[in-house]
Amino acid sequence: MSAVAPDGRKMLRLEVRNSQTPIERKPEWIKTRAKMGPEYTAMQKLVKSEGLHTVCQEAGCPNIYECWEDREATFLIGGDQCTRRCDFCQIDTGKPEALDRDEPRRVGESVVTMDLNYATITGVARDDLEDGGAWLYAETVRQIHQQTAGREAGRTKVELLAPDFNAVPEQLEEVFSSRPEVFAHNVETVPRIFKRIRPGFRYERSLKVITEARDYGLVTKSNLILGMGETREEVSDALKQLHEAGCELVTITQYLRPSVRHHPVERWVKPHEFVELKEEAEQIGFSGVMSGPLVRSSYRAGRLYQMAVEKRDGYIAAQAV
Repeated sequence: MSAVAPDGRKMLRLEVRNSQTPIERKPEWIKTRAKMGPEYTAMQKLVKSEGLHTVCQEAGCPNIYECWEDREATFLIGGDQCTRRCDFCQIDTGKPEALDRDEPRRVGESVVTMDLNYATITGVARDDLEDGGAWLYAETVRQIHQQTAGREAGRTKVELLAPDFNAVPEQLEEVFSSRPEVFAHNVETVPRIFKRIRPGFRYERSLKVITEARDYGLVTKSNLILGMGETREEVSDALKQLHEAGCELVTITQYLRPSVRHHPVERWVKPHEFVELKEEAEQIGFSGVMSGPLVRSSYRAGRLYQMAVEKRDGYIAAQAV
């Protein structure tokens, strides 16, 4: 087998080891059926005619039909090269291009054109930048809020799915002050295998960032990917740790291997276990939970946000009695 990646670079030793395991055959329950409603069809035509780009299309997300029907979409900012490498992630690791300071405005325009109710903004880690990309993330939120301020159906809500910014206080302040409706930071896996799967991140640091966001008053969210070598008990422990850190919303999903260079699938989690985990997470105290083989962190994001708002409102009302 060639030790050269598709982009022409030499494969890392980890990628060579991963590639020795063939791509696993997916079980029957890992499939989705296209349900194209009128909103989805209209959105599809609009995106094509305007030449817009969303993660939903370009990543081939299985939930695009449902999300677009709700007028929700996800955008990737910061370029297509990440300064960190996670063993499950499809995005390439390398030296990013120079910061595109006009990108936030253009993303805002796309949101306006698509008339979105809810936009999820995610992006690459930009450790090459002095501010870690904090301005880029914050300005994108500000642009969407500003450009949709006069929207008839109400200002577009923004979920920011961000890296940890190395937990630098000034960078977190920049991002938090843009006031996204939801601040999401995904831990993705459990402590025991975290360093192996996400060497550029630290589990405790990720929890700290979530706590900081919650203390700032933001609705907080995270994600767990199953099937990378964790045990069922470790998943339960991670859910408890996330909740204790101040995480209000959580999504739980099955790992799907992007290529032979990526971490092999250790197990296919059966649908009934996702149901059990949803019930468990709700009992732990999460305001909203989405759990399933094809759930992604931005799946039904607007609905999850509303669950968090309703729970907060209920708590405030109870305190006032």
